[in-house]
Amino acid sequence: MTTAIKKITACICCLFVLNTLQAQGNNVKKKATYAGIEVGSKGVKMSIIEIDNANQQYGFTIFKDTTVNTDFISFSTPTYQATLNAVIGLYNLLLTRYAMPTNKIFTVISSGVKMQADKEKKNEWVQLLSDSIKIKTKEPKRLVDIVDVMQEARLSHLGIVAEKERYKTFLIDIGSGNTKGGYFPNGNTGYFYLFQLNWGTKSTTNTAQKRAGDDKTLATYKKELTRVAAEAENTDIVYAVNASGAYPASDNVAFSGGIAWSVATLLHPELVKEPVVAVTYDEVKKFYDKLSEQYETLQETTITQTLTVNDADALAIKKEVKRVHGVFDQPSLLGGTALLLKIMRQFESVYERKHFYIVKNGQVGWISAYVVQTVKE
Repeated sequence: MTTAIKKITACICCLFVLNTLQAQGNNVKKKATYAGIEVGSKGVKMSIIEIDNANQQYGFTIFKDTTVNTDFISFSTPTYQATLNAVIGLYNLLLTRYAMPTNKIFTVISSGVKMQADKEKKNEWVQLLSDSIKIKTKEPKRLVDIVDVMQEARLSHLGIVAEKERYKTFLIDIGSGNTKGGYFPNGNTGYFYLFQLNWGTKSTTNTAQKRAGDDKTLATYKKELTRVAAEAENTDIVYAVNASGAYPASDNVAFSGGIAWSVATLLHPELVKEPVVAVTYDEVKKFYDKLSEQYETLQETTITQTLTVNDADALAIKKEVKRVHGVFDQPSLLGGTALLLKIMRQFESVYERKHFYIVKNGQVGWISAYVVQTVKE
């Protein structure tokens, strides 16, 4: 990494950084460790969190996080069983390997699951999972909290955005089936303006593929994706951004979610160790074109061959790029990036340029904030 890039990255981390890093600089004699297990749309996430309440200021450090892909929102017997097995497997791992007391393990079902279950009238699957978790853990009184979209978006902001950037940052989380986020408009955390769209990486991709029908060629898919993204922009995105009032109120626009992590990883692989990456609309647009026309150059071997890095960094980059391709195929990367670009475009202006940031490990932000909030209460 060049000296110039190092200096820029250092500035970014000073201005906008995960709360997870705030606690690392505190000299505390003792930290309390907790864990959160979240059932999301695509899988089950586990985060082990060290909470530091020095001077009554609650910060946290993410000690470990992991994900098991189970696709629970398919709402079928196999995906239900896979999800239950993942929850219990992670729960038992916390008990045995990490000696975590049961009262310090929180179990939560995300808003994305709830919204999809409501939409498809499949709430019985969510209830069945909740009941089964209680049975399998032998804790009939265990709380399996189902958060709503407002609660999750607010917690994401509290868990991801640093305190000093809290009131001038608009956070947008692009999920699989929807996009949510918001900001605190009044200079305090008492009121949160919710931003949401019924478009996500998976739903955008699936809609384009469905319209392509039996024609499975990439050319047809890209043509339909262009139409789907334009429709999403004209019917939903423009209105949602304008209604939010975030444009004049926010200096920073931060993106989190799986597609955000993927774009940051493939666009700036040399910053593999950085939790936050600054980007511009133009470079994301060029990245989209590269996804479309030069996809082979974004594979792990090709990427590492083009960088001047040491062996340890090359190995880390190769591993992370391989993870991206293990989660998203080319159509999904195109679908998610197309949606990201349509949202970013609403903040592009010849009069005022917003600062765009991508938060790589934002997926643990809201569950971590949930744990901290619960502990404080």
